[in-house]
Amino acid sequence: MNAGFPRGDSSVNREFLTVFLTVFLTKRSRDSYGSVVPEKRQLTPRGKERRHQLMAFAAARFAEGGFHPTSVAEIVQGLGVGKGVFYWYFDSKDELFIEILRDAQQELRRAQQHAIASDPDPLRRIECGIRASMTWFGENRHLVNLFQFAATEDRFAPVVRRGQDVALADAVKHVKDGIVAGVIRDGEPEVLALAMLGVINHLVRELIFVRGEAPDDVADAAVAFCLGGLA
Repeated sequence: MNAGFPRGDSSVNREFLTVFLTVFLTKRSRDSYGSVVPEKRQLTPRGKERRHQLMAFAAARFAEGGFHPTSVAEIVQGLGVGKGVFYWYFDSKDELFIEILRDAQQELRRAQQHAIASDPDPLRRIECGIRASMTWFGENRHLVNLFQFAATEDRFAPVVRRGQDVALADAVKHVKDGIVAGVIRDGEPEVLALAMLGVINHLVRELIFVRGEAPDDVADAAVAFCLGGLA
């Protein structure tokens, strides 16, 4: 009987023992509901890599098989580790899913910021942000499916909403800069930003995911429509 202990590679066994002993010896505290929770964990580079592997594998499994049918056991078996390794990095499957959502939001935002860089032209920043977004959506369709599911669940919807609020705030800033510079027509910045994001999201769903069109072509259409409406 395995009892959740990993087999095979001795490095995996050493990892399990290290995780088990650290979890057992870590100082623990109680949350507001009286449940015992571990203190914030400090991860080594190897630990960060392992955590990333868990998240990437789980994201693919959730997207393919659904969140509810996919179990922790299935995730750890797929990676060849024991449950002790999983519970060192995540307290539950819900926490894992939330971290996947947050990481995806941050990854998308980093891609947008990298594309925008320090370009002084607000319209050019908006165009670069749209193109970077379309590329990211095209490369991470499984993550978009997870967000669509998360938006329907009360326990995950607040995470999705916070990400949307950050995206809106970013867009509003570029719109405001464009209005001040005289390259975007005068109007309520938040309304203009919401309209732009709505167009982008609809084009992603309809053209990339439903019709299977190339992200670059969809980006061309989104840029032409959005900048034409803003200018």
